[in-house]
Amino acid sequence: QVQLVESGGGLVQAGGSLRLSCAASGRTFSTYAMGWFRQAPGKEREFVADIMPSGGVTTYADSVKGRFTISRDNAKNTVYLQMNSLKPEDTAVYYCAADTSWQRMHYSKSPIYWGQGTQVTVSS
Repeated sequence: QVQLVESGGGLVQAGGSLRLSCAASGRTFSTYAMGWFRQAPGKEREFVADIMPSGGVTTYADSVKGRFTISRDNAKNTVYLQMNSLKPEDTAVYYCAADTSWQRMHYSKSPIYWGQGTQVTVSS
């Protein structure tokens, strides 16, 4: 089992940047696919980005492509989400997720492990 703790959320003006971090417990972080999801008020949770265990392949939702970058540091058991050119519609609670199955993370968008979430608010 893995525990995930997000940090780095906050309030930022439109056009600004934030970097989210997700620290994972356990010794097998490098075997987990990692992802970020978000949920805005009154909306369903949606996929943002994911990254394979090796970090070699990343995938993004169309709404964030070119603005967000997911990365990981397996030596630090941490995954990051660099968010640039933020828009008010990016306002949401952002969740870190982990799964030993990249396929379940990527295709089913239903990873097993979830963090508690961190709030990102973008003002116009």
